[in-house]
Amino acid sequence: MTSAAPSRGPRRWSLQARLITAIVAVVALILVMVAIATSAVLGRVLQDNLNAQVQSAAQQTAGTLLDLKIPRESQQVTASEVLQSGNQPQGTVLVLRGGGEGTATGAYVAGPGDIVTLTDIQVEDILLGVTRPEYTTVDIDGLGDYRMFPYQSLGYVAYAGMPESGVQETVTPIITSVVLMTTGGLILLAAIVAWIVRRSLAPLRAVSTTATRVANQPLAEGDVSITERVPEDQTDEDTEIGRVGHALNTLLDHVDSSLDARQRNEERMRRFVADASHELRTPLASIRGFSELSLRALRTHPDSPQAAETTEQSLERIQAQSVRMTDLVEDLLLLARLDEGQELVYSPIDLTQIAVEAVADARPAGPDHEWVLEVPDESLHVAGDSARLHQVVANLLANARTHTPAGTKVTLSVVRDGDDAVLRVRDDGPGVDPSIADELFERFSRADRSRARKSGGTGLGLSIAKAIVGAHGGRITVRSEPGDTVFEVRIPARPADPTATPAEPELEPDIESASEPAADSDDADEPRQ
Repeated sequence: MTSAAPSRGPRRWSLQARLITAIVAVVALILVMVAIATSAVLGRVLQDNLNAQVQSAAQQTAGTLLDLKIPRESQQVTASEVLQSGNQPQGTVLVLRGGGEGTATGAYVAGPGDIVTLTDIQVEDILLGVTRPEYTTVDIDGLGDYRMFPYQSLGYVAYAGMPESGVQETVTPIITSVVLMTTGGLILLAAIVAWIVRRSLAPLRAVSTTATRVANQPLAEGDVSITERVPEDQTDEDTEIGRVGHALNTLLDHVDSSLDARQRNEERMRRFVADASHELRTPLASIRGFSELSLRALRTHPDSPQAAETTEQSLERIQAQSVRMTDLVEDLLLLARLDEGQELVYSPIDLTQIAVEAVADARPAGPDHEWVLEVPDESLHVAGDSARLHQVVANLLANARTHTPAGTKVTLSVVRDGDDAVLRVRDDGPGVDPSIADELFERFSRADRSRARKSGGTGLGLSIAKAIVGAHGGRITVRSEPGDTVFEVRIPARPADPTATPAEPELEPDIESASEPAADSDDADEPRQ
C-alpha cells in the first residue's frame, strides 16, 4: 500500500508579483485618496460660488421687487414680472408668495428675454423643499436640482435659486479626467515597476539557478569540483541582492576548496596507509625471516658455534626492526594525543638552552656540515614542554642535514620579537622543491614516492613539529629560495596557564619557492630535491 503524497497548499505568489502588486496598490490608494480630496474641495468651492450667485440673484430680485411694489401697492407682483424687469442670468428661478394667503407664482429665465412661468407642480416642489431660511437643494420637476434661498421683502416671501448643473458640469469632467489619468498612470506605473523589479531581482534568479545546478551535482565522493558560479555582472556588492550573489560565490569557492582538500586528504591517507603498511611489513618480514633462520639453525646444528652466532645476529636484527616499528607507532600515537590536547607537560623552560643542546647533538651527526649557533646573552623563557620543543628543534636540524649537501652552512638562531620567542633554522642549501610546497606541513605527505630508508619517510616528522608548536599556541612557517631556506618557529614568550589547552593556529607556510624538509632517521620525511 503506497502512501499518498502530501497535498500542497495553494501556490504562493512570487516575490516579483508581490512587490508589483504592493507598489501599484499603494500608489493607487494614494491617487484615489488625492482624487477624492480634490473633488471634495473643488465641489465645496463651486458650491460656495453657487451660493454666492444665489444670494446675488436674491438681492437683485429684492431690488426689482421694491421698484415694482411702490407704484402698485394694491396689486400683487408676480414672479414673471420681477424677472422681466430685472437683468437676471439664465437659469435663475424665482417664486413669490404674497403675505397671508397670497397666491404663489413662479418663473425662471430660460434664455435672454425668455421668461417661462413655473407650473403649479414646480412651484409646489419649491415650497415643499424649502422649509428653513437657509440654502437648500431642491429637485424641481422638469428642471433638475436647484440651489434655493428664501427671503422676505415688502410682505412677500421670495424663493430665489440657481441651477446646480453648472457645478456638476464642472466637477464631472474633472473627475473623469482624474479617473482616466489615474488609470493610465497606474498601468504605466505597473509596467515600469515590473521592469525595474524584474531587472533588480535578476541577480536573485541567477543565485537560485546557480544554487539549483550545484545542488544537482554529486558531491558525496570522488574528485569533485564545483565550477558553477553566479555571473560577475550579478554580484555587485553595492546592492543587497548583489551581495547575496557575491556571498554565494564566496561560499562555493570555500566549499570547492574544502572538497579539494578533502580529496587531497583522502589521497594522502591512502598513500599513508600504503606507506605505513610497507613500513610495518618490511620489519615484520625481517623479523619473520630472521626468526625462521634462527630456528632452522638451531634445529639443524643445535650445539654448533655457527648456530649460536646466527641466532645472535638474527636477534639483533629482530630487535632493530622492533625498534623501527615502535618509533613509527609512537609517532602515530603522539599525533593522536596532540590532537586531543594531551601529551604536553608545561613548565618554564629556557629556549636558548634547548637550542645549545640541539646544535651540540647535531654536530656529531653531521660532521660534513657547518653548524652555527646564534643565541642572546640572556635566557629566553617560555612556558612549554621541554622534551617536545627539543624534538621540534632536533627534527628541523636533522631535516637540514639530511636534505642538503656536505659543506652546507646551517644556522640556528633564537631571538625575542615583541611578545614572541622566535627560533629560526637557516641553511644555504639548494632550497625546497616547489612541487611539494603546498603540502609541506601536511600529515602523511611524501615527496619521494619510493620508500627508501635514505630519502623516503612516513610523512609524519613535520606534521608532528607543526602539532607540537600549535599546541604551544605558536606557529611554524617556511620560506625558501635557492641558497636561503628558513624554517621559523614562533611561540608566545610569556607564562602560560598549564591547565589551559592552547588552540592550534592556522599554519600556512610562507613559501616563496618551496621547500621539503627532512627529519632525522625515520622522522626525516621530506626530501628537498
